[in-house]
Amino acid sequence: MFANLKPYLPTAVFALGIFYFGYQAFTGDRGMLTAPRREVALAARQQDLKRLEAERADLETQVRLLSDEGLSRDLLDERAREVLGFTDPNDFIIRRPHAAD
Repeated sequence: MFANLKPYLPTAVFALGIFYFGYQAFTGDRGMLTAPRREVALAARQQDLKRLEAERADLETQVRLLSDEGLSRDLLDERAREVLGFTDPNDFIIRRPHAAD
């Protein structure tokens, strides 16, 4: 019985391969039906990228102001008071929440 089907085996394997790859082309992770979900994820990651770029620019400015070449006394004083916890009774302290990691 299997001897009669043996010539059709390569065709059946080839047809199953076409079916599998066709199914994945439509419904897989990068398939045509998942494009809207990928676009939403891309938009969210672009917003994260913009936020991180702004945060990096702020940190680079602080590093530049605290470097040896362009030391900002105001920023150095602010950081020292924040780290050591020293404040004057007449100082106004504005605390900013840190970015969520």
